[in-house]
This record gives sequence, C-alpha cells and structure tokens, in this order.
Amino acid sequence: MQYPEPIARLVDSFMKLPGIGPKTAVRLAFFAVDMNEDDVMDFARSLVDVKRKLVYCSECQNISDHDPCSVCDDSSRDHSIICVVQDPKDVVALEKMRDYHGVYHVLHGVISPMDGVGPEDIKVAELIRRLEDEQVKEIILATNPTVEGEATAMYISRLVKPIGVKTSRIAHGLPVGGDLEYADEVTLSKALEGRREL
Repeated sequence: MQYPEPIARLVDSFMKLPGIGPKTAVRLAFFAVDMNEDDVMDFARSLVDVKRKLVYCSECQNISDHDPCSVCDDSSRDHSIICVVQDPKDVVALEKMRDYHGVYHVLHGVISPMDGVGPEDIKVAELIRRLEDEQVKEIILATNPTVEGEATAMYISRLVKPIGVKTSRIAHGLPVGGDLEYADEVTLSKALEGRREL
C-alpha cells in the first residue's frame, strides 16, 4: 500500500536530512500528522526563517541574523586574534567554553581533493584579506584533526607565513579523563608530539 501523496512527499523531505533513513522519515511524517496545526505552522516557519533570515557575516563568514555578527561587532573582543574553524557549529562549541575572547573566521569546509573541494571552494581568500589588516597579530588554526583538517591547516599556515602573522594550531591528544589503553595510535602520537614541560 502506498502512502497518500502529502505523506509520501513529507517522507521524501525528511529523508533529505542527514541521518534520517526511510523508517525514521515515516515515523516523523506520521508524528507531524498528529501534531497540533499551530505547532506544524511554527515548525514550517522556522524552516523558512532559516533560509530567509540568516546571512553570512561579511567579516568572519559565520551565520548570523545580522551583519556584522555579534562577535565581530563586539568591541570588547580581541580583534588581533582570529580563530579559524571549519563550520559555524565550531564557533558555538568554542563560545560555550567562555575562555576565548578573540574573533573567528569560518571556512565552511576543508580542502578535500577526493571530494573535489579545493581552497577556492572554502573561505580562504576572505581570511587572507582579513590578515592584510595590521591589527591581526595571530591566527589559531582550529580545524578538526582529520586528514582534510590537517591539510587545510597546513595550506593556510603556508599562505600566512609570508604575511608575518603568527600562526598556531590547537593541541591534539588525549582528552581530560581519557585512558591511554583506549586511545588510538594517532591520538597517542599527537599527545606525545604536543607534550609540554611542567
């Protein structure tokens, strides 16, 4: 038996979301059928607002509801330090810790030749333009410790070197509370490489 056309379309729409397979999509579609109409309308408005009311900050490329974003517009932040991250979600994660007081630059991806993503496909040129401002003294490369994240960090560090801006990389290794016996070889290698004197 086939689902009525509105349900079938909703199932197809849910399956476009990451991590949603056919069974979960059907369950969500039938949940929506049972929802209060006001809640469904609020949900639909939220989806539309995400596309219509968000912009990319002209300075850091983060998503925001205004330009410049609240971080770039904050005069109490240290604009001489830029933390370079892969995605807007990374900015949220770093802001939660409340220890970083500089500004950000969001690349919107990493260099990945296997996926056909080169430096021109991410926001590297925008970062280099920002570094022409003599106010910037340091960039912190905070891409993920994956092959692509490391390659992107190396590429950016080579571009920045002639500009004379200090470039640092976030530390990698064992998490606080982690056990050596459960760590993989790459994590242990990075932990030893990044050791510091006590």
